[in-house]
Amino acid sequence: MTAAEAGAPFMRLGGESGVRALVDRFYDLMDLEPGYAGIRALHPGTLEGSRDKLHAFLCGWLGGPDLYVQRYGHPRLRARHLPYAIGIAERDQWMACMIQAMQEQKLETTLAQRLAESFFGTADWMRNR
Repeated sequence: MTAAEAGAPFMRLGGESGVRALVDRFYDLMDLEPGYAGIRALHPGTLEGSRDKLHAFLCGWLGGPDLYVQRYGHPRLRARHLPYAIGIAERDQWMACMIQAMQEQKLETTLAQRLAESFFGTADWMRNR
């Protein structure tokens, strides 16, 4: 493993199992917390497919194996999310849910801050309303 690979957020999170734990907590919170009902309503009744896709995407996005591309092809994030009404409220709920998940997973502060900034850029770019 190179120094760059070792310092990648993917490895700092604990590899695939660490990314899975973060994704699972994110979707658990989305299901449990009334404050995330707006984004929960945008998802199917069962979250298993969403969990798997976000896990696969984040693995590659964070510097690990490009599982999403291998399984589903190019992410085309914005295009895949266009059917869903995503405005400022949905962006902010998604961010609050992910930040809470990162806090509960006890990510190191600098990593959590760096990820929150990157997540915000992507979440804001996904707005279509």
